[in-house]
Amino acid sequence: MNRRDAIKSVAFMMGGTFSAPTLLAMNHWESNAATKASIADFTLTENQKLIVAEVAELIIPKTSTPGAKDTGVPAFIVMMLRDCYKQAEHISFVEGIKELEQKQFLSLNQALRTDILKEVERNAVEQMKVYQVQQTKMGDNEDREQMAAQAKGLPYWRLMKELTMLGYFTSEEGIKSSFEYVPIPGKLEMIKQKPNQKSFAY
Repeated sequence: MNRRDAIKSVAFMMGGTFSAPTLLAMNHWESNAATKASIADFTLTENQKLIVAEVAELIIPKTSTPGAKDTGVPAFIVMMLRDCYKQAEHISFVEGIKELEQKQFLSLNQALRTDILKEVERNAVEQMKVYQVQQTKMGDNEDREQMAAQAKGLPYWRLMKELTMLGYFTSEEGIKSSFEYVPIPGKLEMIKQKPNQKSFAY
């Protein structure tokens, strides 16, 4: 399975759609067209990177298959945000991480971390409604300028979930954990799958 096919599979697992900023970021990623300006604008502290790693691992934990940390998802998230997203998403992502810092996320046990992230997800529903209004409520040029100055990027939780899924299922380990990977398939033939057998990805 190549990267483009993997991206399509991830989009399907997330309900068939990625957000517009993530689609644009993936286009930058595919074409290696990252903007130098955005690279300098986005930074995370070491503590914030640890939070990114722990949240990603809660989204895709290690079980009998590799978790987000095992497949390099935390570094992927930071790289994508730094190289492929615009400043609005940088701001909203850092705001989300800072809120978790204020709640002493890293010092909490897993149950409390999960409770906090459930609350973050509930809040993200309302944040997405506001975000959608920002994208559609455009009038004359003055309105556009005012809204552009006030607008926030895609909410932190939506970014976090999309990039965790994207990083995991475009990694070799992530693909192999979810599909029977056949790098060089033989002739085309009908195969009857066994109960609970994974789908095939070529």
